[in-house]
Amino acid sequence: MKRPKLFVFLLFLLLLAVSLSLYRAKRPGLDKKPHPPSKQAKVLYWYDPMRPDQHFDKPGKSPYMDMDLVPKLADEEKTNASVKIDPSAMQNLGVRLAKVEGIALSSRIEVSGMIGFDERDVAIVQSRANGFVVKVPPLAPGDVVHKGEALVVLSVPEWSAAQGEFLAAQGDPALVETARERLRLSGIPQDYISETEKTGKANLEFVLRSPVSGVVQSLDIRTGMNVSPGQTLVRINGLSTVWLDAAVPQALSGEVHVGDKIEAMISGLPEKAVPGRVETVLPVLSDPSRSLRVRIAFPNQDLKLRPGDSAQVRIGHMTDETALAVPTEAVIRTGKRSLVMVSDGKGRFVPAEVVPGQEIGDRTVILSGLEEGQKIASSGQFLIDSEASLSGIMARSSAPASASGNTDETDATIMDLSGKEITLRHGPFKAFNMPGMTMTFPLADPDVANGLKSGDRVHVTVRKTDQGMVVEKMGKMGGMP
Repeated sequence: MKRPKLFVFLLFLLLLAVSLSLYRAKRPGLDKKPHPPSKQAKVLYWYDPMRPDQHFDKPGKSPYMDMDLVPKLADEEKTNASVKIDPSAMQNLGVRLAKVEGIALSSRIEVSGMIGFDERDVAIVQSRANGFVVKVPPLAPGDVVHKGEALVVLSVPEWSAAQGEFLAAQGDPALVETARERLRLSGIPQDYISETEKTGKANLEFVLRSPVSGVVQSLDIRTGMNVSPGQTLVRINGLSTVWLDAAVPQALSGEVHVGDKIEAMISGLPEKAVPGRVETVLPVLSDPSRSLRVRIAFPNQDLKLRPGDSAQVRIGHMTDETALAVPTEAVIRTGKRSLVMVSDGKGRFVPAEVVPGQEIGDRTVILSGLEEGQKIASSGQFLIDSEASLSGIMARSSAPASASGNTDETDATIMDLSGKEITLRHGPFKAFNMPGMTMTFPLADPDVANGLKSGDRVHVTVRKTDQGMVVEKMGKMGGMP
């Protein structure tokens, strides 16, 4: 009886051992201790799996939670420095690809402007002799007047006397011509001279009429006023042509040229864009706004363009130069740098740092960081970037190494400071292909750390020597970010 029970007990232990083995095979993370890295594989850095963007130079416990740091091996860096997305998942995530290609460079900027009067189309009505105002029609500044419309009725004794002399000289042809010339020189309108010659009567009152159609800008006369020679009575601005003055920021002043095509969206005409060309680029900057005034003239025969209307102006011109460009939406701007997600055509994406240039329409010029023909993610790139950050994948940098080749600089936070050494949580040193991590450096001189303490944000310059990297210079930037 005892032997069958013993056999059953041993069989139970065997099945239990097999079950545990299978469970461990399915749950490799059950063993809390990390397997030591292979002697052949080089350890690049150590990281916390829950905080893969934070790198450390030696193994140990994570400062954030009670778990061991994991090594990042060189072989892993070569094979896993990209984000893999299944082709079927790309469609579900809305990932679209765009090609890096050359486009013709053009300068196109958008600025604000204001419709104003054509200052070349101005008429001034003045008094040419002493007199007084008999009557002023019901006009005020801002009223529209038409050519030939009465502006003021004057009584000018000098003109009446000159007409009398002209009539008295009618018997002598030589005296008549002299008297007629005096009428003209005294400023009497030609229609009054013709009327006097035709009717044989001198006029006691004279009506001054508008020489152009336009808007009354100033009306400095009232009934009963005395007027003197040279006095401005009425100022009129024509409306057949108007000016659009656009304010171009000083930084973009070099992008605007006389003759450039423009399109203006005017608030009074929201249904269509009004085309035109840059007529004048004024040579003087506006002091308050530090902007350049650009003038565009528009014909206005139908009087639909009103001075005072605001406008949004697009100014652009084409050049013979070309440059690489990508869709603007594909560029991820972090504030400190710009990234794009480069596809290898097999579902893998690698973040690449780029230097963006001007925007032309819906595309952005890329000054460096990409090559023609490459494919990048034009949508869904933020999801890919998030996955790359969680995987600890660094962007391929387009920044060149330092001129000397053995120095570089970055931003850092002081974690510990003691004697001739300093522990920094620093960003990547791109010249050395070194990722950001927490590391202890020797100081080139103890005075480098004068006035600094743990927790300070600093901009640090290091020099690479045969014995390692040495901190040569530090400047305080402020508190913890």
